[in-house]
Amino acid sequence: MKVRSRRKLVKPISWSALIVFLFLIPLFITSPYQLHILIMAGIAIILASSVRLVVTSGLLSLAHGGMMAVGAYTSALLVMKLGLSSWAALVLAGVAAGVIALLVGYPFVRIKGVYFALVTVFLAEVIRLIIEQWRSLTGGSMGIINIPRPDPIVIPGLLNMDFASKVDFYYFMLVLVLLILSILYAIERSRTSLTWFSIAQADFLAESVGVNTARFQVLAFTIGCFFAGMAGAFYSQYIAAITPGAFGFFWSVYIVIYMIVGGMKSFAGPIIGALILTFIPESARVLKEFQPYVFAGALMLIIFFLPEGVVSLPQRLKKLVRERFSHA
Repeated sequence: MKVRSRRKLVKPISWSALIVFLFLIPLFITSPYQLHILIMAGIAIILASSVRLVVTSGLLSLAHGGMMAVGAYTSALLVMKLGLSSWAALVLAGVAAGVIALLVGYPFVRIKGVYFALVTVFLAEVIRLIIEQWRSLTGGSMGIINIPRPDPIVIPGLLNMDFASKVDFYYFMLVLVLLILSILYAIERSRTSLTWFSIAQADFLAESVGVNTARFQVLAFTIGCFFAGMAGAFYSQYIAAITPGAFGFFWSVYIVIYMIVGGMKSFAGPIIGALILTFIPESARVLKEFQPYVFAGALMLIIFFLPEGVVSLPQRLKKLVRERFSHA
């Protein structure tokens, strides 16, 4: 009994230690560029984890780049045109992306496999073209500049964040990532998630026992796009300048690659994939120019040698060690 109780304590203690470590990182990493990489990795984690939510329902979405654009422009316009609080704009940006996903999802969700993926590619491209052509509102291809920083957070005697430094944005991103991952994890542990997995495995069988597969898949697509919109809103507030080209087709492809390289069957997979594929091109500047090729190479290696993603590597190594010792 004591051994079991100790094992139960190991996981929460480990997670608590990791979270404390993440909050202490700015004490050791003071370079603005390195903090920028960590912030961009946080955005990648949100996007990869949210697209995995969509994939668990049996859908493949390549619309996350477009939904990120919806969130970024919605947030910027609400703050700059209507004078709304940046915090309210952050949530409403996610709502805007979710509503578009809901409207598009219902007519097209019954299209299966690669055909639904093609619809999402078309959706992302339509969003980009609307942003480019609606010059009076979005600034067209020139985009929007001088986007205000997030509203300050002031707690007298305790906290004063005015978002004038990378450190403030790092903490903003860290809290946002932890909050969104907590929500996604809670969803993953719910009965709804089990229904999504059953639909992905055998949608006709799920329908035969009374599951409304279209409704559940639209729900997954909407939630995933909601978080993509929030990631776009944060991006606009952080970078302070956005253009349609910043949310092109490659963004959507990269997000899916993060998920596959890390491992789509595990909750931690997209997180690991996003971290690896954000850090590798940035750590070797020469690779940055060849980022599409680096991503393609990583994807091919994973498909051939680790079909379940990098997250499965420890188990594969344990298996190899056991086999070696058993034959010795």
